Amino acid sequence: MQQKAFGLTWTSLILSLIIFVIIKTSKSNQLGYKDQYLVSNTSRTDQDLVFDDFLGFGRTFDGVGGLSGGGATSKLLVNYPLQQQNEILDFLFKPNFGASLQILKVEIGGDVQSTDGTEASHMHNDWDENYERGYEWWIMTEAKKRNPNIKLYGLPWGFPGWIGQGTRSPFAKVNVTADYIVRWVNGAKTHYNLSIDYIGIWNEKKYDITYIKVLREMLNQRGFQNVMIIAADKKWEIAVDIEQDPVLASSVHAIGCHYPGTYSTQEALNTNKQLWSSEDYSTLNDEVGGGCWARILNQNYVNGLMTSTISWNILASYYQGLPFFRDGLMTAINPWSGYYEVNTPIWMTAHTTQFTSIGWRYLKHDSGVGKLPQGGSYVGLVSPDGTDLTIVIETMTHDHSICIRPGLPWYDVHPQLVTLNLKGSFARLTSMNVWYSKLGFNGQPDIMFQSLGQLKFVSGQAVLKLGLDEVYTLTTISTGQKGSYPVPPPSQPFPLPYLDDFEGYPLYQEPFNLAQQTGSYEVFSDGQTKFIRQMVLENPVAWCDSDLHNKSISVVGSYTWSDIFVEINFRIPTFNSTSGVFVAARVDQGGCDAFKAQGIYLYVLQSGAYQLSNDFARTKITQQGSVQISAGWHTLSLLVQGTSALGALDGVILFNATIPTSPASGFAAIGTDSYGLADFDNLLLESAASGLKIMGKYTMLVK
Repeated sequence: MQQKAFGLTWTSLILSLIIFVIIKTSKSNQLGYKDQYLVSNTSRTDQDLVFDDFLGFGRTFDGVGGLSGGGATSKLLVNYPLQQQNEILDFLFKPNFGASLQILKVEIGGDVQSTDGTEASHMHNDWDENYERGYEWWIMTEAKKRNPNIKLYGLPWGFPGWIGQGTRSPFAKVNVTADYIVRWVNGAKTHYNLSIDYIGIWNEKKYDITYIKVLREMLNQRGFQNVMIIAADKKWEIAVDIEQDPVLASSVHAIGCHYPGTYSTQEALNTNKQLWSSEDYSTLNDEVGGGCWARILNQNYVNGLMTSTISWNILASYYQGLPFFRDGLMTAINPWSGYYEVNTPIWMTAHTTQFTSIGWRYLKHDSGVGKLPQGGSYVGLVSPDGTDLTIVIETMTHDHSICIRPGLPWYDVHPQLVTLNLKGSFARLTSMNVWYSKLGFNGQPDIMFQSLGQLKFVSGQAVLKLGLDEVYTLTTISTGQKGSYPVPPPSQPFPLPYLDDFEGYPLYQEPFNLAQQTGSYEVFSDGQTKFIRQMVLENPVAWCDSDLHNKSISVVGSYTWSDIFVEINFRIPTFNSTSGVFVAARVDQGGCDAFKAQGIYLYVLQSGAYQLSNDFARTKITQQGSVQISAGWHTLSLLVQGTSALGALDGVILFNATIPTSPASGFAAIGTDSYGLADFDNLLLESAASGLKIMGKYTMLVK
């Protein structure tokens, strides 16, 4: 974790080594000392960095944000212990505490796999509308509770199958899709008093010009004139269409590009639209990840005039073993213990967000924005009333700031001295508050978001010594704070035995630890008991290939499990039902490649057969036989130990079979053989030893 207490030894080291005003006297003038010295006008530095508002301003700052979803990236946060859950939310959203995020972007659930799982749609079918599903409503509510000024942004990754009207496109009938999205906007307001500020089109997929115009018109007609459209959450392609189509131009507030590599295009600049990096980062949140985030937060504007940068993802709160593990601003994967980590990107974010607000203005290039002479960058931002100034400087080296995408061309960074030269309205300043971070490499510790007191200016000038992999914020704002909480409980493995009877959940919520990879599972009640039901009836309008194989799967536990016992009660309804159900062990992958997952799968099919398969697709059958499935509840059991598997149905052993040695480990799982309704209850996970005792009480099948 990056919650560290620095005592006097560290403070002295920071003050003596990293930043000072250059003087020609017999004394050193180290920043933070009480003595004040004049700045020598003859000190030799690499460059003057001028901060001057006399020539006006650059673009308006639109904020730094994080993305929950795309998909299911906040899954495990929902059932954290309340104390640690609130602490995590504070580190993300509470002003002047941690990341202090200014934008929260969320997935508009569409029942599709969207990277690390599926998120439920508010309309599984055209006759169904329900705003009690999913956890993005809760996250948005918690964010607003902490920061009423945070902006909310919704974007779909995919859509329920009925939206496609028999196609794989959401634009088959643009009025249908626009109505679906506007209903989500209205649901946020009606059910949660959440005002959505921005809406997107279709994540990283083809956009449709007619749809964008219809969406704009429908938002206006239904009273959502203030909801702005960001298009098109892919690259900069839409810029050409915006230039050529005045109606489209008037419909779009800003162009959103994903992973721009800090550069926009001339076509995008020609539109005079605000330019956003509407999804960026997606990098392991270690020191290199912190360097990536610090570099692009500055250079997205320095190089590309992008006024907002949004991190995918806001919080890495999904199982290890799923794609892009720990690609979040912080990490929370241990709800059963309460352990979490505040990683370096949180404090890289704070350098900007704690000392600016949406609506501040960038200074012009070469008058407060630019590249440092020996590598690195700087930006100056000014409050709308012109009274406050914030400067953010970063010196991230190439190898210590590589993002996951795109490739990063080589560049050099060297230690350097720079003169800060305040002019125009800022010439009057005699001091600025300083916050400092240095990423630790080669065995050196991180120094994260330390207050270094005030840097004194004489005649508008001060000199700064810049090292490598550092971030400085100099600001007139005095409210910055490095928030902290007591060290959370230690990490623990997923608890066994594990039993979930689903009785404690609100209706329509998905179960806590079952991470749905395809399909959508939610809590139902028959008046006597609660259970979960798989709800997707047909292939959705997919974002990735996993959803096109007509199967659902929900994983649970640890990807390191080898020997495990899995048991579930199931019931197959008489209408809109699936063709079969399964339990599984050693499931070796999820995400967009979930349909390729290997493992040990025990299927029971409505056709009257059971099959033991080495893959989710049921192409590697190792054992099969006949069973009878009547109406009502049944119990399906699977024990995997070493190279053996035992399977049982309703307490009767079906087989004791030899199984392949690959994969050697993976998640436990439940699922359906096809889309369609299926009910599940009383999920039980036990160690192999305990499972063997349970199986020992079951009856052998008489052949």
